[in-house]
Amino acid sequence: MRAQIFRPDKSNWWLLAGILTLFLFFSFGRLSSQVASQPEEAAFQAVKLLIFDEKWAEAVERLDAFLKQYPSSPLAAQAVFYRGRCLAQIPGRSEEAITAYESYLQLKSPSPSLAEEAELAVIDLASELVAKGKRGYINQIESRLSSANRVVRYYAAFKLSYFKEKSLAQKSLPVLKEIIQEEKDAELKDRARIALLRVSPESLSQLEEQSSLRKPLVLKIRVEKKGKKEPEIFITIPWSLADLALRAIPEKDKEKLRQQGYDIERIIKDLSRNQGQIIEIRDAETIIKIWIE
Repeated sequence: MRAQIFRPDKSNWWLLAGILTLFLFFSFGRLSSQVASQPEEAAFQAVKLLIFDEKWAEAVERLDAFLKQYPSSPLAAQAVFYRGRCLAQIPGRSEEAITAYESYLQLKSPSPSLAEEAELAVIDLASELVAKGKRGYINQIESRLSSANRVVRYYAAFKLSYFKEKSLAQKSLPVLKEIIQEEKDAELKDRARIALLRVSPESLSQLEEQSSLRKPLVLKIRVEKKGKKEPEIFITIPWSLADLALRAIPEKDKEKLRQQGYDIERIIKDLSRNQGQIIEIRDAETIIKIWIE
C-alpha cells in the first residue's frame, strides 16, 4: 500500500506557518520560564543548606542578596521568614529578627503555619528584650493577647505570667481566666491555673469558688392528670441536652405545635431568661409543667 503524502496547496501554507509559529512561541516561553526559575530555586536551596548547617550569618547575607535580586519571586515570602529565623539565632540581632518577622506577617498572604511560628517567635524575642530592660517591646507581647489565633493568644499570656514585675504579669489575667473557664484541654487548663496562681492567687481562689457554686442547669418536666396528686410523668435532664433536643425538632413539627398554641422557640427563650419560672400547658385532662432549676 503506497503511503499518501499530504501536499498542502498554497492557501494552506500561511495557516501551517501560523500554527508552527504559535507552537514554537509557547514552547519557548515555557522553556524560558523554567530556565529562568532554576537560578532562583538553586539560590534558595543553597540558603536552606546554610540554615541546616546553622551558618546563620552567612545565610542572612545570602537571603539579603536573594531578596535584592529576586524581589518578585514566589520564594521571596519564604526568604523574608527565614531571614527572621536566622537573625533570631545571632546574638545581639533580636530586634532585627522581630522586624523581619513583622515584615513577613504584613505580607498579603503569609503561610498560616509560618505566620503562627513568626508570631510565637516575636513573643519569645520580645520577652527576652523586656527582661533586659527594653520595655518598649512589651507591646509586641501584649498586642497578641487579642489575637484571633488561640495558640498565639495563650502563648502570650503564659509568657507574660512569668514576668517578675507584677504590673506586666497581671496583663495575662483575662486570657488565663478565659483558658480556665472555656478551654476543653485539661492540660492547658492546669497550666493556666498554675500561671494564675503565680500571678494572682486571690484571682484563682475567686475563680474556683465561682466554679464550685455554679451548678449545671436542669430542665424539669412534670405531667399531671387533673384530680391526681402524683404526677403521671416526671422528667429531669441537663438543660444543655434539653436545649439541643428542643432545637433539633424539625421545623414542620414546630409548625404543628405552633398551630396547637405551643411555640417551642418562645418556650426556650422564656425558660432561658427566667430561671425558676414555671410554664404550664393545659388541656381538659392534663397539666404539663416545665421549668429550669
